[in-house]
Amino acid sequence: MQRRQFLLGATAGLALPSLAFPSLVRAADLPTGPVRVVVGFAPGGGTDVLARVIGQKLGMMWNTSVVVENKPGATGAIAAAFVAKQPPDGTTLLMAHVNSHAIGPALLDVKYDPVADFSPISMVGVTPNMLTCRPEQKVRSVADIVALCRKKPGQISFGSSGIGSAQHLALELFRMQAKIDVVHVPYKGSGPLIADLLGGQIDYAFDTMTAATPFIAQGKVIPIAQTRLKRAASQPNVPTLAESGFPGLDAASWYGLVGPKGMSPALVQRMNQDVNRALAMPDVAEKLKSFGAEDSGGTSQQFGAFIASESAKWSKVVKQAGVKAEA
Repeated sequence: MQRRQFLLGATAGLALPSLAFPSLVRAADLPTGPVRVVVGFAPGGGTDVLARVIGQKLGMMWNTSVVVENKPGATGAIAAAFVAKQPPDGTTLLMAHVNSHAIGPALLDVKYDPVADFSPISMVGVTPNMLTCRPEQKVRSVADIVALCRKKPGQISFGSSGIGSAQHLALELFRMQAKIDVVHVPYKGSGPLIADLLGGQIDYAFDTMTAATPFIAQGKVIPIAQTRLKRAASQPNVPTLAESGFPGLDAASWYGLVGPKGMSPALVQRMNQDVNRALAMPDVAEKLKSFGAEDSGGTSQQFGAFIASESAKWSKVVKQAGVKAEA
């Protein structure tokens, strides 16, 4: 178990007028103790990064500690099952993900209902996944990768952040449309995935744009294509797979805060308002933009409806692609 604690707020802003920062004042509808945000992936991945960004701001607003707790495994399902069983007092939240709340339940024998067992709070962001490689890789265009895979069937490896992850499904959609035979190498999150990509243990990776962006900026990872139908504003020069010969290929990752079912409407509303306030802060907005995270915020009701629609969508894709969990 890995834990990361953020600024307590005990020394930040307490001397300022409460009218300027009303959320710094303890309210009856806020948690009465430290809050943990559970992340279903290893540290360093996209979900972990966004949880830390939002967690820091919420800790300052709520004048309490907000701790990120990593529980990787089963593409986020282990963390989701854990949070679903916690008391609905707001002290344990989950950074929900397309894997834990849409794809995983269609593929794995999860111990929760992604819609009925949680209290949606707020969308945090939607990002493309990215097809990437290391700088030493000479074959780095979509067309050339397809040609290479056809030349060497069953020999070219593609990493993802786990069986049933959005990145795995992006690979499966790509594989089906390209009619290629490749090797899928699953990891427990983007952190170990990137480590092996840089180390040359895998040839290519489908990764979240959030996790890949810092390495792209440093020149350590090469972006080849992104997986939403439109290019992210932060990566305008990286083509989509849809415009690279794979029309309709749309496999985005999304992230949002949820709590266990049964949270009071007042608590959900207050948390939703504060998450939206955090998302609107210039430094947070700039950070999310740099990671390609778009379509953030909104009401808890909108986020709940989105989760339900994504669950239905990816259940259908899993069946069509014939994706199976590892025995």
